[in-house]
Amino acid sequence: MATTEHPPSTGRLRAWMLEGLSDMGKGGGHTGPHAEPEPPHQGQRWWRVMCLTGVDYFSTLGYQPGIAALAAGLLSPVATLVLVVVTLAGALPVYRRVAEESPHGEGSIAMLERLLSFWQGKLFVLTLLGFAATDFLITITLSAADASTHLVENPHLTQALEGRQMLITLFLVALLGAVFLKGFLEAVGVAVALVGVYLALNVVVVITGLWHVVTAGHVVTDWSTALTAQHGNVFVMVGVALLVFPKLALGLSGFETGVAVMPHVRGERGDTEQHPAGRIRDTKKLLTTAALIMSCFLIATSFITTLLIPEREFETGGQANGRALAYLAHEYLGSAFGTVYDVSTIAILWFAGASAMAGLLNLMPRYLPRYGMAPHWARAVRPMVIVFTLIAFLVTWIFDADVDKQGGAYATGVLVLISSAAIAVTIAARKAGQRGWTVAFAVISAVFLYTTVVNVIERPDGVKIGACFIAGIMLVSLLSRLARAFELRVTSVSLDPMAERFVRDMASRKLRFIANEPDRRDKAEYRDKIEQIRTDNDMPEQDDFIFLEVTVTDPSEFEASLTARGEVLHGRYRVLTLESASIPNALAALLLHVRDLTGCTPHIYFEWTEGGPFANFLRFFLFGQGEVAPVTREVLREAEPDPARRPRVHTG
Repeated sequence: MATTEHPPSTGRLRAWMLEGLSDMGKGGGHTGPHAEPEPPHQGQRWWRVMCLTGVDYFSTLGYQPGIAALAAGLLSPVATLVLVVVTLAGALPVYRRVAEESPHGEGSIAMLERLLSFWQGKLFVLTLLGFAATDFLITITLSAADASTHLVENPHLTQALEGRQMLITLFLVALLGAVFLKGFLEAVGVAVALVGVYLALNVVVVITGLWHVVTAGHVVTDWSTALTAQHGNVFVMVGVALLVFPKLALGLSGFETGVAVMPHVRGERGDTEQHPAGRIRDTKKLLTTAALIMSCFLIATSFITTLLIPEREFETGGQANGRALAYLAHEYLGSAFGTVYDVSTIAILWFAGASAMAGLLNLMPRYLPRYGMAPHWARAVRPMVIVFTLIAFLVTWIFDADVDKQGGAYATGVLVLISSAAIAVTIAARKAGQRGWTVAFAVISAVFLYTTVVNVIERPDGVKIGACFIAGIMLVSLLSRLARAFELRVTSVSLDPMAERFVRDMASRKLRFIANEPDRRDKAEYRDKIEQIRTDNDMPEQDDFIFLEVTVTDPSEFEASLTARGEVLHGRYRVLTLESASIPNALAALLLHVRDLTGCTPHIYFEWTEGGPFANFLRFFLFGQGEVAPVTREVLREAEPDPARRPRVHTG
């Protein structure tokens, strides 16, 4: 007789998509392609890891000078100088402190998470995750858009590729997703090569540009004359530069990625996971060196592009729009060198998207599944790659693959993360009693908050798309938490010696538990409870019981371990006390553990809770209590599909 079988390809596809899922979230919750720390002394030298984060940070040279010229015009070098001061005196000290406080790559979000608890903490973290998603996703789409701009604007390819920028950008985003679906290994060596070649080519362009500025003396004279005529004196120039600074905030990107890759920095021999002093020291070197290199390039490139490129070329449709340095490379070093420069820029911009994708895959699974606010498959890399790639397609379509249009959204994400980091280190310094650092970080926080607010007011696109990401994360998180409400979410159960003695003793007769909400805990409370249970269930007096009392800790937590502690009250009543985020889940987990420990089927007795079922469900969902009896039974039903092996629930 023929039988119908499901195609084996379906099972293989599912296994491939969810590969590594069972290992995700264990041992500290490290997830994603580069979240797991390197083994001790097998990490990478700090300067090599700097190149990994540098593909994001240094690649902004591909579009930052053009954005600065559009934002500040002739004042671009002065405004860029303000950006460099804020970078070295603001962002750098903040993230050096973040590296101290969060040496395992969690970043500033984890620092703030530790300061807040309950639902307000979870909602705050979800909001920051929304802006982090904005930052990383716009990095992917903006970098791909700028890479396609360099490709389309290349003189050899302009005619063939004209009008196809959207398709090229979508192809680059899809190619990035395909790489991660195949399996992204951290190609630090590739990052080192890309960054080395790209910075070397930029050195050539900068030296050539400075040579033309020096040899053509009128260029500097014309610029300074026009600047003075336009703005009057130095004080006005500085004031205007401060006002336009928020538009240049893209030059601050890369710091959050810098601390995210900390686990790969090789420490020193005496490092431990609790106190990785060598890793912290070398990460500070990484951040400082990257900031200094980038600062030098920002000042030099903004100077030569402002002086050597006609202002009209920076506008939309101009040959320097989104590719100012590439314009100079073609103009002064010839088409061959310019093409090599374009290829290098396209490669590093595309790889910057890879760095951002890896950041997303590290960040989201670190929080959402642990909060119960994402499905189980969100811990696996490949399904999340598909989700992020589709979102990147949508963002690219919304912004029409335009670099200038995406600048506001990118800057908003960057500034919100830096502002949150500044606030986090301010609080950390205050808690540590460091008054000087507290004041300094508070001032830095004020600067970044001002910058963020101004950026949001002037370019609301960023906060709009950030709000869309936040709303999306909130909605998905709420639906996921509802869908997983009846999951058995206790990771492990343990009994102290007294509790185990109670259980083993009663297993020789019949395991009967009474769920009790602790009140006065006097003799009358336990006596009356037993009488009520016997009356409601018509039980003989010779049966004895163990009371189960659960104290709710933080109901917003989702997964946790459980410890039952036994005690004898008033010389005769045996009580097991537990602490958990949810009473039904704790009771169900304990019953299953007792069943497995003794081989006997436990019985638990409840009394009905007064109140409407919907209100009681909301109490359970938000506060871990409510109508405990039916929810405990439902958790047991989902956890144990065999009714014969399922612990018995009695309600009267």
